Amino acid sequence: MKFTVTLKDPDGFYDCVKDAVKESLDELEGLDEQEKEDLLEHRLEKTWDKLEKFVDCQEYLRVEFDTDKGTATVLPRKS
Repeated sequence: MKFTVTLKDPDGFYDCVKDAVKESLDELEGLDEQEKEDLLEHRLEKTWDKLEKFVDCQEYLRVEFDTDKGTATVLPRKS
């Protein structure tokens, strides 16, 4: 059986993406807090641009489940 589920989680997506970007910045040495904040905004924008292929309005995600194959696939967002 194959079916699609649309998930909506505005806070979850935003918070997880922001946390991941912050963690990547923590790995950089020699940046003060202001530089990290400036870079955070820029990297957040770039990351959301990449996720836009799958995540609509920074909160909707469609997943197709195939119980016969035992798979779950994130679908590109509808145009």
